[in-house]
Amino acid sequence: MVRLSRATLSRIAPAARPLAEPRVTGVVHLGIGAFHRAHQAVYTERAMAATGDDRWGICGASQRSTDVADRLRPQDCLYGVRAGDEVRVVGSVRDVLAPGDDLAARLAAPETAVVTLTITEKGYRRDPPPTAIGRLVSGLRARAAADAGPLTVISCDNLPDNGATLAGLVAELCEPALLEWVGQNVRFPATMVDRIVPATTRADLDDMAARLGVIDLGAVVTEPFAQWVIEDSFAGERPAWDRAGALLVGDVRPYERMKLRLLNGGHSAIAYLSGAAHVSEAMGDAAFAGFLRRLMDDDLSPTLDGLEGFDLAEYKESLLTRFANPGLRHRVAQIAADGSQKLPQRLLDPARDRLAGGHEPRWIALVVAGWMRHVTTSRELDDPLAGRLRGDATATAAATVNRLLAIEEVFGADLRENRVFRALVTDGLERLNADGAAATLRALDAGPP
Repeated sequence: MVRLSRATLSRIAPAARPLAEPRVTGVVHLGIGAFHRAHQAVYTERAMAATGDDRWGICGASQRSTDVADRLRPQDCLYGVRAGDEVRVVGSVRDVLAPGDDLAARLAAPETAVVTLTITEKGYRRDPPPTAIGRLVSGLRARAAADAGPLTVISCDNLPDNGATLAGLVAELCEPALLEWVGQNVRFPATMVDRIVPATTRADLDDMAARLGVIDLGAVVTEPFAQWVIEDSFAGERPAWDRAGALLVGDVRPYERMKLRLLNGGHSAIAYLSGAAHVSEAMGDAAFAGFLRRLMDDDLSPTLDGLEGFDLAEYKESLLTRFANPGLRHRVAQIAADGSQKLPQRLLDPARDRLAGGHEPRWIALVVAGWMRHVTTSRELDDPLAGRLRGDATATAAATVNRLLAIEEVFGADLRENRVFRALVTDGLERLNADGAAATLRALDAGPP
């Protein structure tokens, strides 16, 4: 079987061929993993197809390895996306840079008008190169020197106020003259992105080859659902993403909180309490599904506002349906990674909101206890703070809670000192240590704790 490329596109059914063929590279993307290829790249191709404007080809940049470049370059950067039963080759990516390639030159090119990022929560660090933020600042410096015009830089990662967060980190690495130029020429709109994209497996690649009739080593598998909410604040021209289904709004924050807390918070609950290998398997457990509903309804939904006219109940039902989709094979281990970077915005911020209102965030506390049990007992812990998180698995629940609550960059000083939160997490960890997650959830499903 031959490899996917522009030379072999004729072997693919016309309905599955790319919607657009960009002639110019107008977007640079940092962190060209599976999520970007299933989300922003798809929206960008649809925008070009809707308008005929072919200036928005994407140059992706890998941050840590040559894997994506090695997969996509021999395919002329084409790759297939399977969303449910629909399969289509996407053609919006024109090039992929490997680490060490000249990213600054791409960022300084006058035809580049937009930079997008999916570098995960732990990518937002206050370090100089070779981090993604450091490479971005180097590119901005080159663009200012070339007088190449305005630029819009869009974080598509799961961070609260991701636009302002990115702008702040960039500012910290800029010298005064560059900072002045950035203030005049660069915008950092906030966004909310939503699409479940599991890591691609060998079985996925085999399935894609069978469906397309060609070998595709860059294929991604996702769900039919996709959402993109973007703050309408751009420095210059942009793809017509609104023509492709994106929502441009004045304030992204209500949508951002909704997604971070309900979808991502629900994912964290699955990661640390379900005991399942895949998300859909967790939803097959009635006791766990009942717990997830209580978490969403009792602890998370009351912390959301600014969604007038939006059907929150319908959104939560759609999440439960999406989680139960057996076709995604979303690995729980993938979600469990980097928990110290994810918990604050997903669960700890809503816990603060509930405590401030005089309520006990009991269900949130149980998920936090599950995370504490996970970091204490896991043989392999994938987390930037792994060395500080690991501890004595035989310690009492109270001792473990005391030790982990003291990590201020995760819990802050407020939650460390909050007696209600400490007591709830300790009680949850005692239950989990004594009975395990399954029995604990079954007991909760039978009645209040």
